[in-house]
Amino acid sequence: MCGIYGTLSLYGERDPKVSVISDRTAILKHRGPDDYGHFVDSYIYLGHRRLSIIDLEGGKQPIFNEDRSICGIFNGEIYNFQDLRNELMSLGHIFRTKSDTEVIIHSYEEWGNNCVNKFRGMFAFAIWDSKNRKLLLARDRLGIKPLFYAVLNGVLYFASEMKAILQHSYFPREIDPDGLTSYFSLSYIPAPLSIFKHIRKLLPGHTMEIKGGQIKINKYWDINFHPDRSKSESYFIEGFMDLLEEAVSLRMISDVPLGAFLSGGIDSGLIVALMSRHSSLPINTYCIGFGGNIGGYLDEREYAKQVASRYEAIHNEQLIVPSLHGVIGDIVRSFDEPFADSSTIPSYYLSKMTREKVTVALSGLGGDELFGGYERYLGFKLSSFYNRLPWFAREKFIKGIVEKIPERTDGHYTINHLKRFVRSASLPQDVRYLGFSSMLSKERKKSLFSDPGAYRNGFSHCEGLLLDYFNADNAEDPLDRVFYCDMKTYLPEDILACTDRMSMRHSLEVRVPFLDHKLVEFCATIPHEMKIRCWNKKYILKKAALDVLPKKVVTHRKQGFVGPMTRWLQTDLKPYVLNTLSDKNLNKHGILNPDTVKTILDEHFNRIEINDKLIWTMVMFQNWYDLYIEENSPIIS
Repeated sequence: MCGIYGTLSLYGERDPKVSVISDRTAILKHRGPDDYGHFVDSYIYLGHRRLSIIDLEGGKQPIFNEDRSICGIFNGEIYNFQDLRNELMSLGHIFRTKSDTEVIIHSYEEWGNNCVNKFRGMFAFAIWDSKNRKLLLARDRLGIKPLFYAVLNGVLYFASEMKAILQHSYFPREIDPDGLTSYFSLSYIPAPLSIFKHIRKLLPGHTMEIKGGQIKINKYWDINFHPDRSKSESYFIEGFMDLLEEAVSLRMISDVPLGAFLSGGIDSGLIVALMSRHSSLPINTYCIGFGGNIGGYLDEREYAKQVASRYEAIHNEQLIVPSLHGVIGDIVRSFDEPFADSSTIPSYYLSKMTREKVTVALSGLGGDELFGGYERYLGFKLSSFYNRLPWFAREKFIKGIVEKIPERTDGHYTINHLKRFVRSASLPQDVRYLGFSSMLSKERKKSLFSDPGAYRNGFSHCEGLLLDYFNADNAEDPLDRVFYCDMKTYLPEDILACTDRMSMRHSLEVRVPFLDHKLVEFCATIPHEMKIRCWNKKYILKKAALDVLPKKVVTHRKQGFVGPMTRWLQTDLKPYVLNTLSDKNLNKHGILNPDTVKTILDEHFNRIEINDKLIWTMVMFQNWYDLYIEENSPIIS
């Protein structure tokens, strides 16, 4: 795992700043503390920070082909690199190292831009073809690894994190209204948008070719949902378990110590169980618990211990308390744009603890997207039955009663989910999905900003982006459309972005077997009624897990990898929230309407409505604004 950064002069003129720069990757050192390398010619600068995982001695980057006409830098892992290496050697290619990076170089040499179709892994890379004066950028199929780019004054910039681009003092930090409204709608910013008007994210499963000043973006992979209802449950269980075990074994290839995140849920439990089959030594497992006023939060550490005990793992735990001094700034600087998934907090501490003993960790991330593990998936499925009731009963009677129910005192989401359900369940399917996904109601969109008109188009742009995915031809069944939409938006730019930034902040590589693209393609053939059956989410996954995990681990109520933020905001963190969202701080930018902010806080504190996600979104935005706009950080020159 590494960090990459580069610049390319689009029109044949070298960026004059490049000639005097020896290292522009220092700002990415956390992504690769072990080594540094760069390449400069008349057109391009390529810089690399290395976290050594494979071929510790020989894998220094940039790496070249035999005549040094092709040069590449790479962030990620190619898990089938050994097979590709053998194939390329049989075709006459000569290798100097045993690294997967060199496999990328020779694969490009052999198959051109189509080389991406050969790779099984997570990656973001850049290849400079000096003979053709062509740059190829690529991002992996699911978006496990990030890649940002920008064009300014005839120069293309690209990097693993935006801070490498923003380090240039001349680079504008103009806020993109579309990115801002997307953030307040979703708590993250979906690709290709970013918070900055001049910076974009390369979409997952896409390449970018730059030649002769022309930029061409091409989609090389997509997921298509074709449920095969001719197959039995046992067929899908057997096929899934075989592919998951293969994915796990491939991700255990490492020249450094590795371990596993173990939350107490099914997904991470399966990863640990399968890792134990392929390791002669006990697996190191890592788990987080929560302290402070946690209300009705379910602590899953006991279930994690049961899995660790069954597979004789070396289990490690840490308790998080709601004292976030210094941590919030660190989290904000890890993303460079506002990001408000509260799972950043446990992810931050989990990665920090894990990195103290190992360099690589396997994660169960992705199981919820593949098998329908989120509450909104169940809500979407149940809404089709709910809509069989008469309109008057739904909109006037049931909705009226539910809206008056106070939120639970223990902070649990039961009532809140019910409210969100009745507000959106009767809408058309695509708009219903938006209602279940967005934090903002139509009324709140009108009042959240001090100048609503300035952001009206931004809301429409965000909604259009999600609706385009929902209404695409990649799925026919409505629930499969929801799965597809989340895999193109929420998964890469929220869940995977959180995992990448928090792990790399601590120089830890995280591998995600559930998101092996062959496994993902297989799961897209499983009918959604086998994923969610009646009220039972992840039905077929639970059946598969019963053979390898303790029954209580499989059947207990899912908590999810988030902290007890609802209660923390009402108790331990309340003074911090009130100070951060004070009129004085809000007036620094004048973007948010102070009266609406007060209403949102009052609703949450008085149990009228759980607004924890929206409050945290505002808190993280204020912290980001202070650091990146007010203080203009990070800047090196």
